Amino acid sequence: MIFLPEDREICEAFLRSVYQNGKQTCSIPEMIVKAGFRFLGAPYQEGTLERDGTEELVVNLRVFDCMTLVENAIVLANLGRAGKTSFQDFAAALELIRYRSGCRNGYPSRLHYFTDWLLDNGRRGILREITRELGGTPFRKDFHALTDRRGEIPSLQDASAFRRMRIVEAACSRRTLHHIPKARVKEMENRIESGDIIAITTDAAGIDVRHVGIAVRVRRGLRLLHASSQAGKVILSDATLRRYLFSHPGRTGIIVGRVAPKTAGQKLSKENQ
Repeated sequence: MIFLPEDREICEAFLRSVYQNGKQTCSIPEMIVKAGFRFLGAPYQEGTLERDGTEELVVNLRVFDCMTLVENAIVLANLGRAGKTSFQDFAAALELIRYRSGCRNGYPSRLHYFTDWLLDNGRRGILREITRELGGTPFRKDFHALTDRRGEIPSLQDASAFRRMRIVEAACSRRTLHHIPKARVKEMENRIESGDIIAITTDAAGIDVRHVGIAVRVRRGLRLLHASSQAGKVILSDATLRRYLFSHPGRTGIIVGRVAPKTAGQKLSKENQ
């Protein structure tokens, strides 16, 4: 495992504060938002999980990309709700949510594509996709963004890892996905709740989504709590989700995931015992 002492301190301080202040009574979605806001203003950094050599669990609670913010918020929320306060519990739960079937087995076992991550964690009851329930429309994508960049990714220089990654991408390409086109977000957004996970679908080739964040409902509408490359830090968007989508032509719509309210904390805390 790769981490710094500061990561342990940040993790355990958050979990202790939840326990000491009796916040375990908060719902999982409320806890996800609280965990996300804990990192408001933290720097954005791309590629925090990428390392040469053997795939190791990377814990980094100092800087974030969009996906690591979401993963860390979900894990902290679930452990806080379950009354867990140790860094070891956090690391084990993070590995469960980040890797296929919760098992780290080289670079291809990491759930690199959002829809693959959502499906795998959905199978284990940690969260579920609700896009179809919200009236999402089907679409298909050919996945090849990672293997196209083989020359830039040291782990894919290994022939076996490259073949495994191609198999993962082929499986993703066979699936029918669902999203809510941005033109229809306004009619659906009242059914999106604070703490839901929002992924932004894209018209770019080879990949399913370009960005992901946490839905936060405020008086002026639905906003996105996210690690923004443009802002260079974790922010709550000034624009509503709908305006955020329409500010860029390549943003085609959203996929929505919802953490299981009663069982996710138990799943993440019990499976790592």
